[in-house]
Amino acid sequence: MTVTVNSVISPEAKNLLSQFAATGVQSSFHGRHINPQIMADLNGSNWRLKDYEARGGYAALRKILAQGDAKSPNDLQVVGMTPDQVIAEVKLGGLRGRGGAGFPTGLKWSFMPRQFPGQKYLVCNSDEGEPGTCKDRDIMQFNPHSVIEGMAIAAYAMGITVGYNYIHGEIFATYQRFEEALEEARAAGYISQEMGDKILGSNFSFQLHASHGFGAYICGEETALLESLEGKKGQPRFKPPFPASFGLYGKPTTINNTETFAAVPWLIRHGGQAYLECGKPNNGGTKIYSVSGDVEWPGNYEVPLGTPFAKLLELAGGVRGAAQGRTLKAVIPGGSSAPVLPAAIMMECTMDYDSIAKAGSMLGSGAVIVMDDTRCMVESLKRLSYFYMHESCGQCTPCREGTGWLWRMVDRIHTGKGKPTDLDLLNSVADNIQGRTICALGDAAAMPVRAMIKHFRHEFEAMISVATPQSAERLTT
Repeated sequence: MTVTVNSVISPEAKNLLSQFAATGVQSSFHGRHINPQIMADLNGSNWRLKDYEARGGYAALRKILAQGDAKSPNDLQVVGMTPDQVIAEVKLGGLRGRGGAGFPTGLKWSFMPRQFPGQKYLVCNSDEGEPGTCKDRDIMQFNPHSVIEGMAIAAYAMGITVGYNYIHGEIFATYQRFEEALEEARAAGYISQEMGDKILGSNFSFQLHASHGFGAYICGEETALLESLEGKKGQPRFKPPFPASFGLYGKPTTINNTETFAAVPWLIRHGGQAYLECGKPNNGGTKIYSVSGDVEWPGNYEVPLGTPFAKLLELAGGVRGAAQGRTLKAVIPGGSSAPVLPAAIMMECTMDYDSIAKAGSMLGSGAVIVMDDTRCMVESLKRLSYFYMHESCGQCTPCREGTGWLWRMVDRIHTGKGKPTDLDLLNSVADNIQGRTICALGDAAAMPVRAMIKHFRHEFEAMISVATPQSAERLTT
């Protein structure tokens, strides 16, 4: 069932959304979500604490912290839910990380050594820099308290008392909005104002702080984010050790994506089983997809995991220009780093982690980039390769040098100087980058190259076969 959200958009939201809009269509308030949980009943102006509470906000936090007669000062729970029960409920719900990797959230939380005697940290990765992705900024702008409550629940489950939300530096207005919401939560007693302040009459305390980055794509990688949060240059760390044992300031740390935390309150309030049933096995709940490219109505669409891609495309108005004969050519289903899939394969997929992986790509961040039959795949790959060359931090030689090689070779083909050996060479360079770098940026640069050549090799070959004689003529004149 499609749930129509409030269509009355406040003037404030209209002004803000002008930076997100495509041909005048608001990014999240279009009324075409299906059974939304995070985006439900939002209109752009009802982001404050009182509005969130009216929608059932902080009921989940109250549920887990419900107090009875404490047996000792160290009792965190008597009537509500124990930390183990919270983690078990998240596991039951099948919530998977919404930032790209899709790792089971409850399992990740269970890695945190709760009995560790020193400080532990919780970090929200809001450094949304994946091309095509614009969901996290809308969550923080229009439903920030869902992230705050989700982080408080996660902190309780893992015995953490301090958390940080690292926000992409190029959305400073969103950072300011989140800070406002955080002040509201502190004043209402949902977040500790000072170290040791107890929340809702329990023995649990949790301080939460916001921090903004400076727009570096690499800081979306969790260990580079930690380095930046510590005031250092944002470059990835070697793993192991993993953040769960050696994270922020060398202490155990758990990092999750903005949307992941925002999904937690609904899951806890309604139960893991109800959340699982919103999606499909191993893929519980809803997912926000940022649909862009050659569609009539670009924007964010929250739908249950397992929704057919054909339905998502329909919600976005279908391929732009279909009435004039335009057809679907290809789709990048999970942000620019995900391998492209031809239309015929994509139309058979459902939008969930397992189905997209089986088709040969990744759900990733949920950025669905739609490409019609007018798109040149050589030109598209050239643009993607330039981005990864530009955003490489330069720490690893295969990525620092290889991303430049990839872009230069694709540029050579696109500008009419391609050689018959270039395609095999492109694949060879991609093979020597993928899996040979500290972080996954090398993989992100290599996978689009390999997928484009795999599925659209004929376009590259056609451009090379036409270009090569012209190149030879230019060289002899």
